[in-house]
Amino acid sequence: MSQSATSSVAIIARQPILDRHCQLYAYELLFRRTRQDLTADLSELSADVATSRVINYTFLELGIERVTGGHIAFINLTRSFILNDEPIPASQSNVVLELLEDIEVDDEVLDGLRKLKARGYVIALDDFIFNEALRPLVELASIVKIDILALNEAELREHVSLLRQYNLKLLAEKVETQADYELCMELGFDYFQGFFFCKPDIIEDKAVPAHHQTVLELVHQLQRADTDFEDVEAIISRDAGLTYKLLRLLNSAALALPRKINSIHEGLVILGLKAITTWTTLIAMSEVNCKPKELLDFSLIRAKMCESLAEAYGCNAESGFIVGLFSTIDAMLDRQMADIIDPLPLADATKSALKERSGSLGELLGDVLSYEQGDWNNVSEKYVSMEQFSHYYLQATEWTMKAKETI
Repeated sequence: MSQSATSSVAIIARQPILDRHCQLYAYELLFRRTRQDLTADLSELSADVATSRVINYTFLELGIERVTGGHIAFINLTRSFILNDEPIPASQSNVVLELLEDIEVDDEVLDGLRKLKARGYVIALDDFIFNEALRPLVELASIVKIDILALNEAELREHVSLLRQYNLKLLAEKVETQADYELCMELGFDYFQGFFFCKPDIIEDKAVPAHHQTVLELVHQLQRADTDFEDVEAIISRDAGLTYKLLRLLNSAALALPRKINSIHEGLVILGLKAITTWTTLIAMSEVNCKPKELLDFSLIRAKMCESLAEAYGCNAESGFIVGLFSTIDAMLDRQMADIIDPLPLADATKSALKERSGSLGELLGDVLSYEQGDWNNVSEKYVSMEQFSHYYLQATEWTMKAKETI
């Protein structure tokens, strides 16, 4: 493993925050200190200040663009940042400052938040449960995040009614199902955070739209074991739009090939049949009108991470890429995973990984999903350290931004 893959000083991931139109509004940054920081002697450096250093690292050394692509970042404020009047290493327009629910709210904290708000920063309250003692805090906030799993429906409706008296936006977090999302839409929430959009909205006997069926047929043709060089060239060349997008991708920064590729034939010769088949499959899937567009980002990040980590898990890199890429196809097409995957001529190991998370590929995909969701206690470190996961995650987010510009 290269030094660059182990030199990260923070474990970082992101979760999308969507608006009422399911468009990306911001990312919440999830981070923790590295194992070395967690085991270091902090007698002269409190854990709170160490976390502040991670925030500084993220914005000043790493470069926040690598994680957010220029979108707004929600970052968790530590008490030291609030009380010590430390400069926030980001402009007011690029961040929302979250006050965590476990920070004791006293006069010092309120005074610190007033100063931050006076400087033009947006203040958000995380995992908020309303009570009268917190009214001064609500009056300072612009966004209130409500953990919808912490309240029953009656309590949730009561909270929304109480908080609508104030001039602020409401963000529903831990929205995990379509039913959750529909309830929060009905209640008038402004923003949504959770993985509801990564799950299919299945309606029995719903016909597959024609353009989705076309994608499935193309993927089927491309993934057949007996598809040869000439077949793939013919399949791609029949579709002028597909040919154009593939040539753009082959000549993009996402692949960084040493010389210009002028034809599909030349691409097949240089990259090989499997690579061209995989990239064409990616472009075909990008044509699906998925909801929201962030779903494609999840597919691409997972694909690149699985490809990069595959060797450590004893898997083939191309198989890793396909498993990551197909991991959201059920949500994209609103079908059961088995209904989509079973007819496709994919290897049994790939199908088992996608349907049951079994085998080495399934273990790889499961760890990548746990990492992206910030469920880091469930990420196995048998093969790869958390620092390496963080490195490949950042690499995958950068690669995804480049790839999306092309496809």
